[in-house]
Parts: sequence; C-alpha cells; structure tokens
Amino acid sequence: MPKQVLKAGSRPPWVGLAAAVWIQIAAGNGYNFPLYSSALKSIMGYSQQQVTILGVANDIGESVGILPGIACNKFPPWSVLLVGTVLCFLGYGVLWLAVSQTVQNLPYWLLWLALCIATNSSAWLGTSVLVTNMRNFPLSRGTVAGILKGYIGLSAAVYTVIYMVLDESSSKLLAFLALGLPVLCLAMMYFIRACTPASGEDSSEHVHFLFTQAASVLLAIYLLSTTVISDTVSLSDTVTYILIAIMVILLMSPLAIPLKMTLFPAKKLGPTPANSSDDLVGSTQTDPLLRPSSSATHLGSFYENEDASDVETLLAVGEGAVRKRRRPRRGEDFKFREALIKADFWLLWFSYFLGVGSGVTVLNNLAQIGVAVGVDDTTMLLALFSFCNFAGRLGSGAVSEYYVRSRLLPRTFWMICAHIIMIISFLLFASSLNGTIYVATALLGICYGVQYSTMVPTASEIFGLRHFGIIYNAMALGNPIGAILFSAMLAGYVYDAEAAKQGRSTCVGADCFRLTFLVLAGVCGLGTILSIILTIRVRPVYQLLYAGGSFRLPQNSDH
Repeated sequence: MPKQVLKAGSRPPWVGLAAAVWIQIAAGNGYNFPLYSSALKSIMGYSQQQVTILGVANDIGESVGILPGIACNKFPPWSVLLVGTVLCFLGYGVLWLAVSQTVQNLPYWLLWLALCIATNSSAWLGTSVLVTNMRNFPLSRGTVAGILKGYIGLSAAVYTVIYMVLDESSSKLLAFLALGLPVLCLAMMYFIRACTPASGEDSSEHVHFLFTQAASVLLAIYLLSTTVISDTVSLSDTVTYILIAIMVILLMSPLAIPLKMTLFPAKKLGPTPANSSDDLVGSTQTDPLLRPSSSATHLGSFYENEDASDVETLLAVGEGAVRKRRRPRRGEDFKFREALIKADFWLLWFSYFLGVGSGVTVLNNLAQIGVAVGVDDTTMLLALFSFCNFAGRLGSGAVSEYYVRSRLLPRTFWMICAHIIMIISFLLFASSLNGTIYVATALLGICYGVQYSTMVPTASEIFGLRHFGIIYNAMALGNPIGAILFSAMLAGYVYDAEAAKQGRSTCVGADCFRLTFLVLAGVCGLGTILSIILTIRVRPVYQLLYAGGSFRLPQNSDH
C-alpha cells in the first residue's frame, strides 16, 4: 500500500511547532543570569568585575552555536536536542552545587566554564527547533522565525514568574534549570521531527499562523500584567499558583491547531510512492526546498554533489555523465565556506552585528541607565523592554512576510527601518529629558527584536536551507561580539570614568552614558548604510523567489 507523506498542511508539523514553543522557553535559560548573579556574588565573595566576566560567559555560551549548526545537517533533531539537554543538566548542576553550598570553594574558572556550558544548551535547543521548523514550513519562513524568536523573547518573563513561585530563591531556580528543563526537553523531543514540506500553499495555514501569533500576544500581555501586579501587590500562594496555571494553559494553546485538525480533518492525504519518507532530512527526492538546484536525476544526467557516493561518481565518470557543480547563486543552497566569501554574507553580518550589538549594550546596562537618570525602580523598564522586544520579533516576522509576498520587498528593508529608529532612540537616551527614557526603551526594544527575527529568514533566503543551521549561528556571533565591544569596553569604560570624576562608586547623571549613546547612534548610522546596500543587492533574489506572491524554487540556468 502506498505510504502517506506528511505535508506541511498535516498535523505533525503543527505538533512540532507547538512542542517547539516549549523548547524555545527552555532555550531562553540564559536570561536567568540576573536572577542568581547576586547570590553568586555574595556566597562566593566575588567582586563586581568578576560577576561581569561571568556575564560575558553567559553571553558567549548562549550565542556560540557553530557546532549545533553543523550537527543539524548530520544528525536527527532529537540527537541535537539531547546534547542541549545534557549540557543544561551539567552546567546548571555545577552552579547549583556552588550556590546551594552543597560543594564549597569551587574554583572561579570552573564556574565560568559551567556557565558557558549551561547557556550553550540554548544554542543546541534553539538551533534544532528553528532549523527543523523552518524546513517544515519553508513557504512561511518569516512568520515561523517571528513566532519562535518571539517565544524565546518571552522566556525571561516566564522565568520571572517561576522565580516568584520559588520564593525568589536562587538555589531553587538553579535546581529547576538543572532538572526541570531537561525533563521538559526530553518530553518534547519526540515531537520535533522533520516532515516533507508541502509543494503548494495550504488553505488553512494562514489562519493557523494567525491563531498562534494571537496566542503569543495574549501570553505576552498576560506576563507583562502579572509582572507589574506581583511587583506592586503582595499575592497569596493560591493566587500565585493560579497565575502559573493560566500561564501554562496559554503556553499550550498552539496545541489547539493539531487538535482541531484531528477532530475536524479537512481532507485525506493522497498516496505517494512507497519509497517516500517524511524523515529524510535534506533528501533530494522528497524535499523540494532542500533539493540542490542541479538535480541529480534531471533529464537522465548525473551531477556531482556532496550527497553522491564515491561509487556513483566513478560510475558516472566512466559514462561521461559528470558535470562539475557550478558555484551557487543567491537563493540557492550555499555551503558555509561558499557563503563566507560572499559580500552579501558580510553585509548581513555587519548590519546585524551593529544593530544587536548596540541594542544589547543598553539591555545589559538598563538598570544602571535608569538609576543614572533618576528612575529608582527599573523593573518597569525591564518589563517594557522585554514586551517590546517580543512585539518586534513577532511583528517583523508577520509584516515582512506580507510585504515580501505582496510587494516583493526584501526583508532587509525592515533592518533599515530598525537602524533609523534606533538612532532616534539613542538620541532620546542621550537627551535625558523627562519621560523620554520610557519612549526610548520601548523603541529600542522593538528594533532589537526586529533585527533578530529579520536576520533569520533573510539568511535562509539568500543562502538556502541546506546549511542554514551553521550560517545562522555564524550570524548570531554578532551578539556576544557586540556585547564585548560596545557594552564591556565602551559603556563600561565611559561609566567608570565618569563615576571616578564624581568620586562615587555609582555614577549619577546624564553624562554617565551620553557619550556611549552618541557613539551607538553613529554605529546604527553605519548599519543603516550597510542595510541599504544589502537591500539593493538582494532585491533580485526576492523577485525570483516570490514572483506571483508565492515561493518559487530557483531554477538552474544550465537546464
């Protein structure tokens, strides 16, 4: 009997997307550092500089994902998730031993390494679900990237609520990270699997994505409200547990889609040849988006490619049927080393680096920025930034998806807009006028999110999905590099210099960060120029891929 192939309009990809929501929450474990860093400082007797260096380890761990990027092309998703689960258990387990004082006098270098290992789990977890789901929904890359990046942006608020339930105990939080997250990932691991993408648009797919986006917006509003209420009103244990239960229900809401598809099936899947399989990741026979542009079977010709065995190649040579694979063009599948020599790669990398690098500088110093301008309680600033960061991630995915189909507008156009608005935001920060810090924080949070979720589908569209995992993670290195250059070296130096002038340990006044903000405004100006150049260069790619309002595979000009 012919085997059924799982298409993007069937249940399994939507089950995988719902499971990916939980994995993305787990992948946001790096946002927890502020919740237990003070305990590390007091218990271990560290200086502020030592804690800051631990913060760098946190940024490095969660952003260095070259290895998981490579692994996504060689191993099934569950194995990549398993590595992340083990790293999470080991890294946070060591940190729990230190904070709970179960083992005393652990060396500083060991804790630094443990923190790198713990947060590197987020790279393995996040890369696996992102690559798998973008391959499962190749016709909606911007939307999928926005949803998944949006949920990881909400993870900080989720962990804040969990921290509140755990009596704001750092040791209990670390125990939850070391045991609870691995259990969660193991439970979701089975559902993250590759499915053959549909060859055409599914009639209900748009509605399903709208529901998922609406559910995430509702969750974001709920978490923001819960954070504000818990910060201003003392809640009983019963109320707190009810709030947690509502949060869990909202996190489970994407499961309503496969449940609805089960109870009310639209139509039966058609039969396909017996040798088809939904588990063949990157198969040149079943996955049209992962098929090399030089088809190995087209018109009976054999093209030499990375998937061909040595025996097949030798046989083809003997028959005179081999033609050397030409270098890929924009929109086709690039190997990582092929992408590295392209100007588009570095234009996208630097545009992203300048945007997120300047944004993470404000994020890392937001509490000090608030104190400097007279905002004593910075909880609202952090909550505002988190919510707007989520809105930018989710919104840019949906908006860019609409305009790329209706107007063939490259997604990088929104990076241009984000850079320009970030310039305005930094100038507002530098002015230090009354109330502008809230407006500036909101604008910066939105633009920071836009930079994240725009880069993801753009990289896949220019360089293809076959090696997307490693290319995406190479782009993501812009975040820790930006944190080191702009936050640790620039903002930290200027802040300490101004504090020394005032004869204080804590700097007060607009001058604490004014020079930093002006430099960052100039940085975003450069990012604007690079984004404009990139947009002009890649416009033909989008005209090719999305002509007629739907995704098209690039055709090999040799045929």
